[in-house]
Amino acid sequence: MNTAPIFAPPDNPCELRGDHRPVDLVFLSRQTGGDRALEEEVLRLFAKQAAMLGDDLRTLTDNEQRKRQAHTLKGAARAIGAFGLADHALQIETEPDNPAPVTALLREVGTVRDYIASLLR
Repeated sequence: MNTAPIFAPPDNPCELRGDHRPVDLVFLSRQTGGDRALEEEVLRLFAKQAAMLGDDLRTLTDNEQRKRQAHTLKGAARAIGAFGLADHALQIETEPDNPAPVTALLREVGTVRDYIASLLR
């Protein structure tokens, strides 16, 4: 059993970006203690959650609900190492009445989900 510590993302997740992949797999491996089966399960769950939250953000009109959904997506994205997606969610969280960031977020959700799908084949 691997007892490697679980690392929380820093306040500035940009510090962890060693490459430009949609998901930092080194970070994810640290989060899961190197357990490949757990990594795959986490990625599958995240891909579903990101799609649902993205759909919610596209359709919600209440700013408080948008902030909550963006906050949830931001935390989940940071937890797996999808820091670019987390940055898009943060923008919506801080500007919930601005519809422009949603388009960029949905594009990034698609990119992350495609990347995850390529890893799980």
